Amino acid sequence: MLPQSKEGELVNPGKGASKQRMSEDREQKKEGIPKEAMSKEDTSSLTDVVEQVAKQQQSQTSEIEKHKRVLFCLQIELHDLEKQIAAVAAEAKETEKQMHQQDAAMENSKLHCGLLEAQIESLYSESVKLKFDTETAQEQFEEQMIKYNAYYAKIKAYKDSLGETESKCSFMTELYEKRELIKNLKTMKEDLREDLQNPQGRCATQIQEDISKLTNKIMTVKDSIIEKTYFIEEEKKTHERLRKEIEVQHKRNDAILKRLHCQVNKIQLNRRKWQWNIQQLEKTAAELKKRLGVKEAQEIQNRPIASWERIL
Repeated sequence: MLPQSKEGELVNPGKGASKQRMSEDREQKKEGIPKEAMSKEDTSSLTDVVEQVAKQQQSQTSEIEKHKRVLFCLQIELHDLEKQIAAVAAEAKETEKQMHQQDAAMENSKLHCGLLEAQIESLYSESVKLKFDTETAQEQFEEQMIKYNAYYAKIKAYKDSLGETESKCSFMTELYEKRELIKNLKTMKEDLREDLQNPQGRCATQIQEDISKLTNKIMTVKDSIIEKTYFIEEEKKTHERLRKEIEVQHKRNDAILKRLHCQVNKIQLNRRKWQWNIQQLEKTAAELKKRLGVKEAQEIQNRPIASWERIL
């Protein structure tokens, strides 16, 4: 780049020297022949002046070249910094977009956890209801009640295992940790933005290191989200399998209860028949006793009186 004058125009050192020479030639033409009659001392002083002017022009030219090189280097550095700033801004936008996506994914996970808790409560209430229903037949059907107790123990074990799984997973704790991580990322983003806006900020190397750290953290969060998604899918499969087992067990229990009700109805019907038969037998026995008493009375009346009875 050429140095500029006060009015903003570019200054060419060769052009300035040519103008100076033209002005000297004009002066010499005006002065004419008396210039040639100058003394040797004047000639030597003029030569010294010309040499000094030439040296000064060379030094100015070298300084201008140095300034041009420095300015060119500064322009290259400025262009690189502008590229880095644009890349960092794009990365920050992408990071903010990913954080919004992570917020939405965490909200969906929280809603899914609420649905799972409601399903667990409904399963537990159904198991309690089944327990109360089976307590009525406990005294007469102990063998069937043992199966009911085993079923209830299985449900309780499932509830305990599910509670242990929830305590190990601790969705809420991880949710708070993710929110804290997002807050830290937002804070770091604001710091980076202020640092980029500040002309006396940190160097580009530090910016690249921070960007790599943020990228690693984002990859870690993505891996964690993938793991949690896989775990949730496994939990869905487990809940579906247990739901099917519970439905099968409900059907079996309903069939057992129907069979038991049929047996009870048959026993009650047989008992009523036996009671009716006993009543009929008692009536028959009473009639026979009555007839036997009447017959004995008739025999006593028809029997002849003995001699000793007459004496009496």
